[in-house]
Amino acid sequence: MQRFYPVLFVFLWSTGFIGAKYGLPFADPLSFLLARYGLVIALMTAIALLTRAPWPKTPVQWLHIGVSGVLVHAVYLGGVFIAIKHGLPAGVTALVVGMQPLLTACGAGWLLGEKVSGRQWTGLALGFAGVGLVVSGKFGDAAALGPMLLPAVIALFGITVGTLYQKRYCARFDLRTGSVIQFVPTALVTAIAIALTGEFQIEWNGQFVFALGWLVLVLSIGAIGLLNLLIRSGSAVNVASLFYLTPPTTALIAWAVFGEILTLTATAGMLLAVSGVYLVARAK
Repeated sequence: MQRFYPVLFVFLWSTGFIGAKYGLPFADPLSFLLARYGLVIALMTAIALLTRAPWPKTPVQWLHIGVSGVLVHAVYLGGVFIAIKHGLPAGVTALVVGMQPLLTACGAGWLLGEKVSGRQWTGLALGFAGVGLVVSGKFGDAAALGPMLLPAVIALFGITVGTLYQKRYCARFDLRTGSVIQFVPTALVTAIAIALTGEFQIEWNGQFVFALGWLVLVLSIGAIGLLNLLIRSGSAVNVASLFYLTPPTTALIAWAVFGEILTLTATAGMLLAVSGVYLVARAK
């Protein structure tokens, strides 16, 4: 069963762009995320208490789990949602965040002592090239894209540093209580950002509620739970390589749901990205 976790994770994680597309027309990005975090905290706290899940025993463990949560959730998701809300195409956002495996491979050797083989570097390069092909048709005017790229770049560094930090300092923790510890400081940081930059803005309707429910149950609980399991059991480089499959998978879902055309170039890019991930995962 565990061998299917990476495939399931890629699919669930990719639907995050679809959920954002459905919900963001009716909410400020940070307000959307704060509502999402609040529901996740409530659900996971109830599950943790009902199942008597163990909590970390030392303040240092609480701190490390909280810091990883802020990086993986507040910084990454905040950057992605703000970038999309301000007009950066989802494909371009996916490409920027898709650079994570290359940064992770660089940091894994330095911070975690993981050896990155030549075959893995080749796979990472192929994966990046494949992602570039998938989104190559989505680039607009470079000057117009420039200011919108900053939130996506911040998101890239958030998910990269967060993955490395969690792998080094808190790779193993109970997923029920750990989710609560990760999302509480995430919600706090997001609330502070809202207070400093704007106000809480949500237009409640059926489409937004559906998007919110999907992101809470499928992404924040399902996909994040799988991500934590994968970080626990695999190397940082192997886990990060899965993010190369997000843009191609998102393109497939968008084709099925929204009827977006899938070009031959995009198809070739998907195959190239899959090949790159295979090399990274199989390299010894």
